[in-house]
Amino acid sequence: MELVYPPVVALAKTMFRVLDMKIEIEGGENIPTTGGAVLASNHSSYLDFIFCGLGAQPTKRLVRFMAKKQVFDHKISGPLMRGMRHIPVDRKAGTGAFREAITALKNGEVVGVFPEATISESFTVKGLKTGAARLAQESGVPLIPMAVWGPHRLWTKGRKKELTKRHVPVLIKIGEAIHLPEGATPEAITATLKQRLSTLLDAVQRAYPEKPSGDDDRWWLPAHLGGTAPLPQAASV
Repeated sequence: MELVYPPVVALAKTMFRVLDMKIEIEGGENIPTTGGAVLASNHSSYLDFIFCGLGAQPTKRLVRFMAKKQVFDHKISGPLMRGMRHIPVDRKAGTGAFREAITALKNGEVVGVFPEATISESFTVKGLKTGAARLAQESGVPLIPMAVWGPHRLWTKGRKKELTKRHVPVLIKIGEAIHLPEGATPEAITATLKQRLSTLLDAVQRAYPEKPSGDDDRWWLPAHLGGTAPLPQAASV
């Protein structure tokens, strides 16, 4: 019985309408309507989980996100996260979260993962952790890549929050499940995942319907597309 998640989704959709956000979802059919799946997304905004979850709405799936434990400890977000049955990750003891995610996947849940682990300040795909690949392999479920572009203009690392900014386009592109060959290492699958995420992210960045309003507004574009975001090497320092 889902008592918390559906009202939160309804509230989020209401806020999207109030802010007149231009949200486009492509590839929603790649998320299975039943059974477990690992949904692996790029990470450029503190709001990414909201829009990743929205990407699963065409198939009416609720995504259980793996998120750092501190979010669950917060007096406001904590009860919501627990009520939506998201999975807390203690980076000092990650085995428990991994096992909980495996159980959820084997029970037919969709588990959301940000394999970069932290926000990419370069707005390109950083080096990935192997957790998403290992989850998919061990539980025998599809590994589905997705890219989200736009929410970083509302709230990202190192920038002031603009949560009431109106008319911001958000593009969500979900790719086909990645083939998991028998005997493939998590590292090899993760390399494929990075390539697929990079391709999806580049596609939504190039298709984005808005351009910076001037030189001072180029911060939200990656350097290779003419923006002033730091280069990947500098951003990782």
